[in-house]
Amino acid sequence: MVRRMSTLRTALTAALLSLAACGGGLKLTAIRSTQAKPSNVAVYFKVETSGGEPIGGLAADSFKIYEDKELVSQFESKQTILNPEVAASHYTLLLVDMSGSISGSNSVDALVDAVGTFADKVEGQQKVGVFAFDGGAELHPIVAFGSAGGAKAGAKALTGYKPADPSTNLNGAIVKGLAELDKALANAEHPMRFGTLVVFSDGTDRARRVSKEDVMKAIGDTKYDVFAIGLGAEMQEAQLKEIGKDGTARADDKAAVVTAFDTIATRIAARTKSYYLLGYCSPARAGKHEVSITATTKDDKGNESSGSLTSDFDATGFTPNCDPNQKPSFDLSKGDALAPKKDDPKKDDTKATVKVDAKASTPAPTPTPQGETFTP
Repeated sequence: MVRRMSTLRTALTAALLSLAACGGGLKLTAIRSTQAKPSNVAVYFKVETSGGEPIGGLAADSFKIYEDKELVSQFESKQTILNPEVAASHYTLLLVDMSGSISGSNSVDALVDAVGTFADKVEGQQKVGVFAFDGGAELHPIVAFGSAGGAKAGAKALTGYKPADPSTNLNGAIVKGLAELDKALANAEHPMRFGTLVVFSDGTDRARRVSKEDVMKAIGDTKYDVFAIGLGAEMQEAQLKEIGKDGTARADDKAAVVTAFDTIATRIAARTKSYYLLGYCSPARAGKHEVSITATTKDDKGNESSGSLTSDFDATGFTPNCDPNQKPSFDLSKGDALAPKKDDPKKDDTKATVKVDAKASTPAPTPTPQGETFTP
């Protein structure tokens, strides 16, 4: 009778787990998992809606853990949300157009305020670097990643910027910006590394130092998120979307620049908060096992959405006396935490666009396109 009840309970748990995995409304993407003695298991993953909106702020009790399709007691596992910063580095490079049309206009003060607003929202979760470009071949460092005083204070240096070449080397700046992200993240302290490029410009590429084909290839091939902010009528909507493959914002005039920057900053901050590091103490004491994690959320009307992910771990040599807050060590010898799979859904043409005008203090929320798929 006991065996029969156990079998029934296992079958019921498996059915519920399968239901959560099938179009439940949430998308959980496993990035890395690890195990360590005495019996620690940790999984780093991302939570989004099925439409790609990032889901942040979930508590440990929003998740259920299953080992080999059997529910693991929260009290037995002592599951906890660890600080994701102990495992991953997130860097954002802000690329600012300071060609003659901006540096010689009355838009600079508004731009400095916009960069400050951006830094306020993003620097809490990421390291932010600011680079300026004009018509020259090279970028001009304004704020180094993780600099003392932060990007908000450093951005004031833009006020006195004088371009050596008043033209606009937009294409070349994007290619150089992606290379700067590579360089910075190569020296990041954590094993998993994620980058974002944000491009601000008021016009098209005039310098022609880098062809459109080359910059489009660089944007299409990069493993980083790329957002674009446009100012004024010269930056056409179609071109803005080509650059900002992960989202755009547009300001018709300088009065709306701060709001446009804030819109993209909000999107980036939300994405960062959608990454979770869940640690728990496994009851397993030997052998290899499948671990499944389900997440459940409720909207304002009480409607539930759920989704799940699966990974695996080896419990060989596991013993009692586990501390779930133990800092995990992720093995990156296989695969690359930054590299999308070949069939990455990021190739989808779905893009999100926000248009900001001076009268709109808060832009309407927009869908975030489906993002990274990582190789676990």
